[in-house]
Amino acid sequence: MLETLTAGGPVMIPIALCSIVAVAVFLERAWALRRSRVAPRSFCVQVLTFTEQGRFDDAEAACRSRDIPAGRVLATAIAHRGSSRSLIKERIEEVGRREAADMERGIPVLGTIASIAPLLGLLGTVGGMIVTFKMIQSSGLGNVGSLAGGISQALITTFAGLTVGIPAVVANRWLLARVDALLLDLEDASLAVLDALNPSDDEAGA
Repeated sequence: MLETLTAGGPVMIPIALCSIVAVAVFLERAWALRRSRVAPRSFCVQVLTFTEQGRFDDAEAACRSRDIPAGRVLATAIAHRGSSRSLIKERIEEVGRREAADMERGIPVLGTIASIAPLLGLLGTVGGMIVTFKMIQSSGLGNVGSLAGGISQALITTFAGLTVGIPAVVANRWLLARVDALLLDLEDASLAVLDALNPSDDEAGA
């Protein structure tokens, strides 16, 4: 296996680095984007129950005790409970945008790798074909071994680039879909708490 990778030439080094980075980013984001680390259902239900019962201090304390996106979003809603509905929604959206940016952190790296890995493979393919044509120029078509070496280098780098790029595309799309699903959960939880607070837009001037 190592001999096969070595036969791919120097382009295999950045392709290998891309694969390592892609795996590291995917594992880190997959761990960070677990529901229990973003918006646990039991936690959201607890905060909503406290809010419906008018136990705002308990609800806010529960939010502050959990360093998770749901805790920060719901704490913002409860902290502004005396304000108008539009103002509370505005504050929730501000915090939500920051949380969304944090959840998407690192995911663009996968998109970049998905784009450049096949291009690196193509670069290796071009390099291998150049080697092949140089061999043809210097030795003619009789040296089959040399020709096979250049063609092999071209095929190996193409295969390696696609092997890294295709999973990176899948991982990138999966993580983005995961973020969207978690943001919907956050939105549902925050709207439920907002409805429980029952603010009125008539308080806008307060």
